[in-house]
Amino acid sequence: KFSHIPKNNGIHVVIDCGNGAASLVAKDVLEQLGCKVTGLYCELDGNFPHHHPDPTVMENLEDLIHQVKESGADIGIGYDGDADRIGVIDDTGQVLWGDRLLLLFARDVLADHPGGTFISEVKASQVLYDDIHRRGGRGIMWKTGHSLIKAKMKEEKALLAGEMSGHLFFADRYFGYDDAIYASCRLLEILVKHRKPLSSLLKDVPQTIVTPEIRVDCPDDQKFRLVEAVSAKLKERFGQPGVNAHPRIRDLILIDGVRVIFEDGWGLIRASNTQPALVLRFEASSMSQLQTIRKFLEEQLAAIQQQVMP
Repeated sequence: KFSHIPKNNGIHVVIDCGNGAASLVAKDVLEQLGCKVTGLYCELDGNFPHHHPDPTVMENLEDLIHQVKESGADIGIGYDGDADRIGVIDDTGQVLWGDRLLLLFARDVLADHPGGTFISEVKASQVLYDDIHRRGGRGIMWKTGHSLIKAKMKEEKALLAGEMSGHLFFADRYFGYDDAIYASCRLLEILVKHRKPLSSLLKDVPQTIVTPEIRVDCPDDQKFRLVEAVSAKLKERFGQPGVNAHPRIRDLILIDGVRVIFEDGWGLIRASNTQPALVLRFEASSMSQLQTIRKFLEEQLAAIQQQVMP
């Protein structure tokens, strides 16, 4: 499927297999595509002696970032333990998180499939959905969790889906499951096609201020009830004018927790599916607006916690 990629294409890739399953095949596959490959931690070792194989954690990407910068490589790619999640570093050493990576792939798929459908989660940047819609695609926001995303993908006949966690599901030219080595091949195909640095391919994407996932401890038997109570309180405010430092709520998305849409940003409060915790995330057009949104929603959450939790 990638025979059209020229051999000796000049692309230098640094990969970090994290001593996981990608160690068995990733370097060979990418070399067969004609890339120069520098491998880090490509020896299979379940003790994971160098770092935990999770490319969504910044400290696990430090060696990869350093090697990309040191060697002047075109791209860095990190894998999780079973090679179904991907982390990507551009040529300047910047991380492309899951939603930004999905945006890049969606643009590429839309070039061949105008009007195509794409799915991501409630934690993803609004920039992703706006870009898909602006280019004539259909972007669907859905619940977090790769099994839920895959089911929705099948229901909607989506060409591609992805999560912040680095799961990418290609139905376009593939089988619809999350395969980080296949995603690597598609990414290198984009670089060969455009012959531009990875850092330049998303130069036109609006820059926003966005937090990482913020986890707040909350017992499993209370987290969903707490989120429901916060949602109910925010529904009461929906459509009311802003008061003092409180921003006006423009919309509420309730498919998974509550994603609160404001004029210049959004905030999310949802219950984790896997941990005794709430997950918060915020995005805005400026730091001051992000701070306003975050302060408002954290105050709402704190007030409800006092009422609901003993």
